[in-house]
Amino acid sequence: MKLTFGSLSLFALVLAPGAAFCQEKVDLFTVHRIKNEALENSKVMEHLFYLTDVHGPRLTNSPGFRAAGEWTVGRLKEIGLSGVKLETWGPFGRGWSYSRFAAHLKEPGYSPMIGFPLAWAPGTEGVLVAEPVHAPIRAEADFEKFKGKLKGKIVLIDAVRETPMATATPGRRLSDADLNERFFAQIGSSRRPPPSPETPGGPSATPLNREALRQFAGKRNQFLKSEGAVAVLSAGLRGDGGTIFASAGGSFEGRYPDPPPYAVITPEHYNRVVRLLEKKIPVKIELEIQAQFHTETKDSFNVVGELPGTSKKDEVVIIGAHFDSWHGGTGATDNAAGSAVMIEAMRVLKAIDAKLDRTVRIALWGGEEQGLLGSKAYVKDHYADPETMALKGPHPKVAGYFNYDNGTGKIRGVYLQGNDMVRPVFEAWMEPFKDLGMNTLSIRNTGGTDHLSFDAVGLPGFQFIQDPIEYDTRTHHSNMDVYDRIQAADLQQASAVIASFAYHAATRAEMLPRKPLPKPQPRRDRREAEQPKPTSNN
Repeated sequence: MKLTFGSLSLFALVLAPGAAFCQEKVDLFTVHRIKNEALENSKVMEHLFYLTDVHGPRLTNSPGFRAAGEWTVGRLKEIGLSGVKLETWGPFGRGWSYSRFAAHLKEPGYSPMIGFPLAWAPGTEGVLVAEPVHAPIRAEADFEKFKGKLKGKIVLIDAVRETPMATATPGRRLSDADLNERFFAQIGSSRRPPPSPETPGGPSATPLNREALRQFAGKRNQFLKSEGAVAVLSAGLRGDGGTIFASAGGSFEGRYPDPPPYAVITPEHYNRVVRLLEKKIPVKIELEIQAQFHTETKDSFNVVGELPGTSKKDEVVIIGAHFDSWHGGTGATDNAAGSAVMIEAMRVLKAIDAKLDRTVRIALWGGEEQGLLGSKAYVKDHYADPETMALKGPHPKVAGYFNYDNGTGKIRGVYLQGNDMVRPVFEAWMEPFKDLGMNTLSIRNTGGTDHLSFDAVGLPGFQFIQDPIEYDTRTHHSNMDVYDRIQAADLQQASAVIASFAYHAATRAEMLPRKPLPKPQPRRDRREAEQPKPTSNN
C-alpha cells in the first residue's frame, strides 16, 4: 500500500504542458522496511572491511584494484544480483603498486621518517643511503640554479612548509547555518566550487592548467634524472602531525618522463632536514622503496550488476560510486565508503524483496581519480558522446543516476545540479529521513565526481550533500584514509536513503524530469566543468 505525504512545497512538478498539480507519492510502508533492514541488520561495514583492510588500496589497474573488483563481483552475486560483471573500458595505462617503504634519518642522529612513495614513480635499487640537498624547483627557470648540484643526492623538492597550531577540531558536521547557506542559489562564477591543490611540489591543479602542470612535471623529472639525482622527497600538499596528503609523482599514461624514486614525508621530518642543511650540518638519509609497474593489461573496468525490473525493465535507475582509490591509506573514505553504501543499498532492496518496475543498476567506477575516466567511458559507450551529443538508443531509458562520493559523512540533502524540476520530488522522498538529518536541497552544481558524466549528456545525475567529518582535514588522499576513520552509523543512514531514492525512482509513474539537452561540449569546455569536489568550507 502506498501512502502520500500531505506537507509538500507549493511547487508543482510539471510533467507535460498543462499538467495539473499533483503531490509526489511516497511508499511509507516500503520506506519503513528499508530503514529497518539498513539500520538494524546492516552489512555495510562488512563490505567496507573487505574493500579496505583486505583489498585496499585500490589504485586503478593495480593488483589490489582487480582483487577488490573480483571480490565485489562475488559479493553482488551472493546478494542475488544479475548481470554482475567487470565491464572493461579503456585503455587506461599502467598499473602501479608498492610493497615496501622505509625512510630513516641516519645522521646527525637516528630518527624514523613517516611517509609513503608517490604513485607511478619507480622504486630504489635496494637500500639507498645518500646526502640530501634542498632544491625547491618550482619553474623551469630554477633548472639553471641547481644544475651540477644534484648528482648522487636525495633532492628535497619543496620549500619549507609551515605547520601552524591547530585551532579547530579536525572533524565536524554541517550546522544549520551551513545547510541554510547551501539552500540559496548562487549566481554567476560563484556557482563554481574553488579548485584544490593536486600536485605535490607544484602549483595548484585545475582543469585548465593540469596539462601544463604535467608537462612541467615531465620536464622536471627529466632534469632531475639527467642531473643524477637518486631520489626525491616532498613535504606533501598539506597536513601535519603524521597525516600526509599526496597522490601521484609520475604519469599513469607513460606520456611523460618518469621521475627518480619519489616519496612524501611528513612536514615536521622534512623541515628538520632543511634546517640542518641550512646550518651546514652533515645529513644522511636511508631510503628503500619497492615499487612495481603493471603493464600486463592496459584496459580497466567498472563493476556493474542489477536488480531487474518488471513492467518497465528496459528503463533503468543507476546508483554509483567510484571504486578506485589512492594508495597512501586503504581508500576508505575515498571511496570504499561510497562503494560499500551502494552495495548495501542493493542488498537492502533485495533483502526486502522490493517490487521494482524499473531495473536498478549498481555501477562502481574505475579511474575516477584520474579524471572520471570509468564513468565517462560508460556514458559514452551506452548513452551519448558529450562532444557530439549524438544520442544512443538507451539514452531515453535512464530514469536517474545517484552518486555518493564525499567520504563517510551522513547524507544531509541533495545537490539538484540546476534541475529545479526535481525539487518537489526529492522534497517528498526526503520527508521520511528528516529525523535522520536529511533536510536540504541545493539548486547548485557540485563537481569533481561521477554524476558529472551523466549530467554532461543531459541525464539526471545527482550527488548528495554530506557531512564533511574529517574528509579535508584528515582522510582525503592521505595515509589516514583507513577503515578506522569511517562512521558506521553514517553509512547505515546513507544506505537507507539511497535504497529509498532508488526504489522510488524505479516505481514512480514517470521518469525523473530532465533539463534541456546540453549543446555539444568540446573537450576544453568539459574540463572547465569538471572542478574538484567541494571542500568542507564550500
